[in-house]
Amino acid sequence: MYGVIHFEVFLLTGILLNLIPGADTIYIVGRSVSQGRTAGIYSVLGIITGSLMHTLFVAFGLSMILVKSVYLFNAIKFIGVIYLMYLGIRMLLDKSNLAFQTGASDQLNKQKIYMQGLLTSLTNPKVSLFFIAFLPQFIEPNASSPIPFLILGLTFTTTGFLWCLFVAYFSSYVTKTLRGNNKIGLILNKVTGVIFIGMGIKLLQIKAPN
Repeated sequence: MYGVIHFEVFLLTGILLNLIPGADTIYIVGRSVSQGRTAGIYSVLGIITGSLMHTLFVAFGLSMILVKSVYLFNAIKFIGVIYLMYLGIRMLLDKSNLAFQTGASDQLNKQKIYMQGLLTSLTNPKVSLFFIAFLPQFIEPNASSPIPFLILGLTFTTTGFLWCLFVAYFSSYVTKTLRGNNKIGLILNKVTGVIFIGMGIKLLQIKAPN
């Protein structure tokens, strides 16, 4: 089918891989727990947009530049590390309960959460490496069109989107009562900040491909 082979195996494998918690899932949980369902949904939209862009990069060969250039790989990685560290430290220092922010600033916060999710995905070179290593296993060796990459990438992103939405809804629902308490809401913000810093440290440990 359009250069794709063993699609059923890919679909099942992709679903299972989506169920394994990664940096994207941790980011979504952190936002959903500390700021609620809406923040979780916008973080999902940002992450998924990043995944779609990674799909395009791989389909049209742009990610191979990242693989072949150690300097570019490390530059993107360090940008991601700095960004995650910044978000984490900012949440640790913030003395307000983000769950109670409403009004005009709420729309701005949604935009920020979306962009933060997008940047979190785009500045993680591990995602590109995963797509480069995983997708070709289900593409005919003689395929020269970007179409099979797009089909597989969109399929993986769609199943990931559904799973991430569930994660956002579930994690925000089970912590809704906790966020209603201002003191606990502040604690959740701090915990989320620690999670972001941990994500930055983990990203820093990723090595460029040889």
